[in-house]
Amino acid sequence: MNIFSRIFRKAKPPEGETERAEILGGGNSFSAWNGDAYANDIYRGAVDAIARNVAKLKGSHVIRYADHDRTEGDCKINRLLQIEPNPYMSAFDMLYKLATHYFLYNNAFAFLQKDEQGRLVGVYPLNAVHIDFVTDAAGALYCDFLFSGGKSVVLPYADVIHLRRNFNSNDLLGDRNEALEPALQLAHTQNEGIISAINSGATLRGILKRTQLANVEKLKDIQENFIKDYLTISNNGGIAVIDNASEYIPLDNKPYTIDEKQLQAVKTKIYDYLGISEAIVNSSYDENQWAAFYESTIEPLAVQFSLEFTRKIFNERERAFGNSILFESGRLQFSSNATKVNLIKELMPYGLLTINQALEILNLPSVEDGEKRLQTLNVVSADEAHKYQMAKAGAEPKKGAAGNERN
Repeated sequence: MNIFSRIFRKAKPPEGETERAEILGGGNSFSAWNGDAYANDIYRGAVDAIARNVAKLKGSHVIRYADHDRTEGDCKINRLLQIEPNPYMSAFDMLYKLATHYFLYNNAFAFLQKDEQGRLVGVYPLNAVHIDFVTDAAGALYCDFLFSGGKSVVLPYADVIHLRRNFNSNDLLGDRNEALEPALQLAHTQNEGIISAINSGATLRGILKRTQLANVEKLKDIQENFIKDYLTISNNGGIAVIDNASEYIPLDNKPYTIDEKQLQAVKTKIYDYLGISEAIVNSSYDENQWAAFYESTIEPLAVQFSLEFTRKIFNERERAFGNSILFESGRLQFSSNATKVNLIKELMPYGLLTINQALEILNLPSVEDGEKRLQTLNVVSADEAHKYQMAKAGAEPKKGAAGNERN
């Protein structure tokens, strides 16, 4: 059994004939075309920086109860989301691939493989070259995937993770990256200009003018001999000796160089489009820059992951009982040690952190009995404070209007 058959062997195709889905806004098909944006080094570096950080998100099945208590859910689902979503990649690879497709095509797809009982057994990112949205006789929506090898498969949309960016003109798909094309073309032109400037500086150095007539063959021999004798590294003295039959006229080539501000302006346009800064790309960020990047780029995508995986893995009844998928990351791991220590000092007295949670913030291993919460005696619960105040009020003697004590 090949890989394709193994992945889709339990996929349920639509019963009967299908027809193209009627979409209110825009078309009903998707093509994985990005204008070769990934070939641009600036764009690829930015997308890679985002995808590497998105891939560190931790997906978990959690159950939230009516009293807001939260507990860990199915361990099998957690293993799929955190370690091995399928036999061919790790959880890091899966999230990296989905994030890369998300920013390249503004659409990312993954197939949720389920067994006969509807339980999740695998997650497979899909890199299709074309997708048609079709419906069956009952109106259920399906995705007709066509892959680069020529194979195709029809999957229920309910079993497909679909992440969208720039979700505007189409009811099912994110818009393309046409808005970025001018910046990418400008970046390509700059690269070509730099290469051309380097080449032009190494081509024509001077003119060897003959004051006497000579045929073409003799001129070529004179040119080759002059280059060999005087324009090579072996001419250590740097001096050329010629007779009165020739005259050498050097050319002062000043190749055009692209201004650094122009190069930076193109970078900034691409980075701004992706919601990332250069400090994140070259890993020179501080904790404030990281916090801004996380909140503006990573966290929105984590919310998308959480909602999409939740509604596609669990049915309506399971969601009503508090089942959900949560993708989260330890944001404090990028904070300075001073920030971490101050945070622990502020939160520990209130009993908000366990010993092991405090150690995790400091990137230290957990300890035995580390689930205990420490709390200062200067802080008590509101109920205990009320009891204390009432007890104190009952112990004091009451005074009359004139200030006399009375029983």
